[in-house]
Amino acid sequence: MLLTYRECISKYGNDYQVKKEIDSGNLFLKEKGIYSTKRNISEIDVIMRKYPRTVCTGNSAFYYHSLTDVIPDFYYLATRRTDTRIKDSRIRQSFLKDDVFDAGITEIEYNNSFIRIYDKERMLIELIRFRSKMPLDHYKEIIRNYRKLSFELDFGIVAEYANLFKNGSTLMNSIQMEVL
Repeated sequence: MLLTYRECISKYGNDYQVKKEIDSGNLFLKEKGIYSTKRNISEIDVIMRKYPRTVCTGNSAFYYHSLTDVIPDFYYLATRRTDTRIKDSRIRQSFLKDDVFDAGITEIEYNNSFIRIYDKERMLIELIRFRSKMPLDHYKEIIRNYRKLSFELDFGIVAEYANLFKNGSTLMNSIQMEVL
């Protein structure tokens, strides 16, 4: 179980007791302000606990949704425009308007980790929006996997997500040409 420093203080009483638990091996410092009751914990668990207001997007989301087998070099996280900048070299942050940010947020379980992530329909919109910024072979792999999933996707929701953007009809036309 992951705990913040505040949660450790409320659970163990004070800073001295927290350090005593660390010394005895009952508690482990994973990063500044993040503690764990287990020795080994995945990095995505730490990231999700440390930045609870973020949502996985981009290459991270494609990987966690099993749309690609390319392991991303960074954790791609989306935040609201009003949120502060994340100063972590492992993270690539994107800032979104509130109405666009909220659309499609879900939580999945991946290797016993719970990840706050955009759903597959929303990620299809993101794929089409940013296709020019991706390597062509990577884009084609993800599109090929979306074609295999096309009967599982709810294209009514895809259309709703597309309408949140200025070029929504262009996005939907591209999706119909590429995926359907």
